[in-house]
Amino acid sequence: MPVITCIDDLKRLHKRRTPKMFYDYCESGSWTEQTFRENTSDFNDIRLRQRVAVNMEGRTLETEMIGQKVSMPVALAPVGLTGMQRADGEIKAARAAEKFGVPFTLSTMSICSIEDVAEHTTKPFWFQLYTMKDQDYLRRLIGRAKDAKCSALVITLDLQILGQRHKDLKNGLSAPPKLTPAVIADLMTKWTWGIEMLQTKRRQFGNIVGHVKGVEDTSRLGEWTAQQFDPALDWSKIEEIKTMWDGPVILKGILDPEDAVMAKKVGCDAIVVSNHGGRQQDGALSSIRALDPILQAVGGDLEVHLDSGIRSGQDVLKAVAMGATGTMIGRAFVHGLGAQGEAGVTRALEVIRNELDISMAFTGKRDIKDVGRDSILVPAGFSGDWV
Repeated sequence: MPVITCIDDLKRLHKRRTPKMFYDYCESGSWTEQTFRENTSDFNDIRLRQRVAVNMEGRTLETEMIGQKVSMPVALAPVGLTGMQRADGEIKAARAAEKFGVPFTLSTMSICSIEDVAEHTTKPFWFQLYTMKDQDYLRRLIGRAKDAKCSALVITLDLQILGQRHKDLKNGLSAPPKLTPAVIADLMTKWTWGIEMLQTKRRQFGNIVGHVKGVEDTSRLGEWTAQQFDPALDWSKIEEIKTMWDGPVILKGILDPEDAVMAKKVGCDAIVVSNHGGRQQDGALSSIRALDPILQAVGGDLEVHLDSGIRSGQDVLKAVAMGATGTMIGRAFVHGLGAQGEAGVTRALEVIRNELDISMAFTGKRDIKDVGRDSILVPAGFSGDWV
């Protein structure tokens, strides 16, 4: 067994063991991928303070996210097609998260359905909602999440239309994959993936197939998006969805302080500072650079979580020190899933927890709730002096 010391170790195994189109779906951004790259590289500009001769015993990472106890300030982000990275991927990731004591968020664009995940877990999970033109389907989807006892609704705001991802177009991304000569040649080197996939019945969009009217071909992600996603989404529609749900609501995809203020007016429980992992607006600010102005606008009035770019426990520590209540990881856990299945998701969480714990101790803190700006050094103008 390979020794796993960091997320990059899992990433290398993921690339070797998963079909190219699905690995590329995970590890790519839109257009030039500038924002995708800077989501991770911008964390390097923030430095951690090192303190000595302080008591490092009795450390704890336990905290709360939207009133729910978590073993560390990390939730698994919604990631579409997770069940194509590994057979029954959403179920495996949800079980790993449950055992670890962190929230799992199921995507609308999942392969395993809401009911599949609920059947194979024992605790409530979060459900991520894309808004659709089909209002009947939208209401039924929310109803299904309620019936599954989902503990929060995560409404994604930054995918009303689809950003262009060159690799997805070139690879002919589909679920299940279309058996072109290039795909067949690739699958011939991914025997374990293929054997596991043949043993499951879950190979299409489980929350969509059989539930959406008027969609004839869900095998092509781009075509389905163009048909059903709602480009006319506005704040009044978000208020309507919030009323339909009548439970904790998290608004994901906030990157501008003005939008954060609007989200606060809607009355959500938390917002997620996110640029969809750099897969939508290329050239947008990285999430970590966008965080502080948003905190200045709404911090203290509602929880602010950070998503996009986190690959280590030190990244989590920096985000929390900047003022985030919690964080979300997407690619980090998907690399674990693609590399080693459920055990790989657990290993990814262990890697992040270990690095977060030790790095926190080096800053002189023993409780994650005590971590603040005094734990980091932020360069002047980090969030930009834009005109």
